[in-house]
Amino acid sequence: MRIALLADIHANREAFEAVLARLQWLKIDKIVLLGDIVGYGPDPAFCVETAAELVAGGAVAVVGNHDAAIDGDADDMNAVARQAIEWTRTKLDAAHRSFLAGLPETETEGDTLFVHASARAPRAWEYITGPVQAERSLRATPARVTIVGHVHAPHLWRLTTTGVATGHAPVSGIDIPLVRSQVWLAVMGAVGQPRDGNCAAAFGVLDTARSTLTYERIAYDHFATCRKVREAGLPEALANRLLRGR
Repeated sequence: MRIALLADIHANREAFEAVLARLQWLKIDKIVLLGDIVGYGPDPAFCVETAAELVAGGAVAVVGNHDAAIDGDADDMNAVARQAIEWTRTKLDAAHRSFLAGLPETETEGDTLFVHASARAPRAWEYITGPVQAERSLRATPARVTIVGHVHAPHLWRLTTTGVATGHAPVSGIDIPLVRSQVWLAVMGAVGQPRDGNCAAAFGVLDTARSTLTYERIAYDHFATCRKVREAGLPEALANRLLRGR
């Protein structure tokens, strides 16, 4: 099975549409949405509706911290994120909110676990930015492969024979073998708000039959999204992030 992995769409219609258009050419069997469908971006209603349509058609989705904050608490977010959440709340109706509120913390497919942040405590929203956090997540689940988002920058971790997590930033467009004798944790880049210095939308493809993972990028009209962010009155920092990819 070939599974498309989409994390951190963040209400970015242009990026979401570009990735979905690309998936039509990649012979995908299933789509997994790794959380944060909303937040930051100017098109939350469109992105929630599109996600709901995908789930109705067989995709799976897990909840992200921005999704949870729509009808929950955003006090632990920074001021820019809180402002975006407050704005987003005014753009979503009851159906949108119901969909987001009903998203599960985790999903599984065979020996693979999908979760937004970390398997250790899904709703603690821990960022996996180093070997300590990676090891904690890897040891918290029996899954051979764990796929997460949340960090907005691609990274691939594995447990060594000594039980220490080691990782690297992967190169896009290369099939990476996930050796079956090892345990892996893949952090996907963001569809809608990349933070690794590359403005292109990030996603991935997991081939469960071949046990390979491919990190992918696709350019989209981020200038249009940037303009919409400004027209919506969202914080200028969010527009600048799209322009810088950081």
